[in-house]
Amino acid sequence: MKRWLGWLVAGLIWCTQGAAAETPPQGSLVIIGGALRADNAVVWQRIVELSGGAGARIAVLPTAAGNPERSGGNIASYLNRYGAAAFVVPLAPSLKQRDYRIDAEDAQLAQSIREAGGVYFAGGDQTKITRALVRPDGSRTAVLQAIWDLYQRGGVIAGTSAGAAIMSSTMYDETRSVMDTLSSGVNDGKELAPGLGFIGKDVFVDQHLLARGRFARMLPAMLKKGYKLGLGIDENTALVVQGQRNVEVLGYQGALLLDLQQATVDGATPQFNLSNARISYYDRGDRFELPSGRYIPSADKIDGKVDPLHPANRQPVYSSDILGHNAVLILMERLIDNVQTQAIGIATAAPGEPHPELGFEFKFTRVAESEGYESATSEAYTVLKLRLDVRPLQISQPWYR
Repeated sequence: MKRWLGWLVAGLIWCTQGAAAETPPQGSLVIIGGALRADNAVVWQRIVELSGGAGARIAVLPTAAGNPERSGGNIASYLNRYGAAAFVVPLAPSLKQRDYRIDAEDAQLAQSIREAGGVYFAGGDQTKITRALVRPDGSRTAVLQAIWDLYQRGGVIAGTSAGAAIMSSTMYDETRSVMDTLSSGVNDGKELAPGLGFIGKDVFVDQHLLARGRFARMLPAMLKKGYKLGLGIDENTALVVQGQRNVEVLGYQGALLLDLQQATVDGATPQFNLSNARISYYDRGDRFELPSGRYIPSADKIDGKVDPLHPANRQPVYSSDILGHNAVLILMERLIDNVQTQAIGIATAAPGEPHPELGFEFKFTRVAESEGYESATSEAYTVLKLRLDVRPLQISQPWYR
């Protein structure tokens, strides 16, 4: 109960202070979906470039990491390999020889961050970041204020995995499986907690998206907190967010945009359900704008718009495990260039999960506003504005003696 009240107080204070009274930040965000490889040069180089180029000072915060020394040192070495002058900020609850509460208020540490060109948040446990950087009353510590000052004047804030989760004003805290989240729901102070809100109050952010089927768990969180837009970034991939919410996709794969602006829920159905949402997949190299959705294709897709009158495929599209690795992307790509206009994906509970009798049907529909763009150099698509409907299913379970 105390923990829940603490999160509630923090959320109320964050809604009434800080960003509400500040001008829009002039800086950039590099939101990485986790598992960023050392050889993903395009992402590392962009962080260095946005931070000021060769020799840029970048503060590495291993705050979320279980082994901060190792994590911080590795990240700093990667950044330096790509031209930065990175340094590690020794601020983490897992650093047993230090008190993170004292470090978070240290004026010298705060000033070193304020004078840097960028900040990089390591992965791990996102609640360690908010615990370390936010005071019990919900106000900003000296270090967090320095990070905001850097962002306000034009610096870059980058983060991977846990460092991506904190980018929105709400983040997942005590996570369960995606299926358990759908069947059991989400609650403030338990599954959901306040993030740091660098991207603003109107966009929800999640990570490890395609690799772990997490697009589905974004939906109940967005409905619970009233988000109309959600960005889900895949592993070894980054979204660069600049200026008036201009977004560019970098790295290995891509990201999903969930749009609930026209979505409805059937309140008479007790289980999770959703109608008339829109789901889009933006591939690497693509650019788009929030919230208008204006799309600029990557160079290999400029002349690759799919002709809906001459689709390449005719086979029905179906997935028996829509929460599986890359399953939602594969289904969307097969549907956008197909004579079929609908595709079905099914989600069911794994052995031992709660509510084995409950499943969900995800129906994807190509509508008038849907568009697809095919790459000229690889078997890759950008898929825009498919309709998404989700309904509960009753699953018959076999019984064994």
